[in-house]
Amino acid sequence: MNHQDTLVSINVLPILEEAFVDCLLAIDFIDGFSSTAVNAHGCCEHEKMSLAEQVAGRQKQVNFRVYLAENHLQDLIQQLKSSFSGTDIQYWVLPVLDQGHF
Repeated sequence: MNHQDTLVSINVLPILEEAFVDCLLAIDFIDGFSSTAVNAHGCCEHEKMSLAEQVAGRQKQVNFRVYLAENHLQDLIQQLKSSFSGTDIQYWVLPVLDQGHF
């Protein structure tokens, strides 16, 4: 592991899932990524949620996790901003302290 590795966690609406997968697969410096369905709480403006989401207090989203070298981070962010501008996608960047296989 390189001490400059990062994990980018990205939440997208389910309607964007397939386009987001296609976009990530097309980026040559990404070796792979994972995704899972999540319930997001307090993530967006109340009026952007459906009535059912407002009542439930959560919004269904898909979380993607992308592991990559930090030197590719800004390239990834710029590509995603260019492709998904205005879609209110939320992301976090985390340092990877360790990684491996068991």
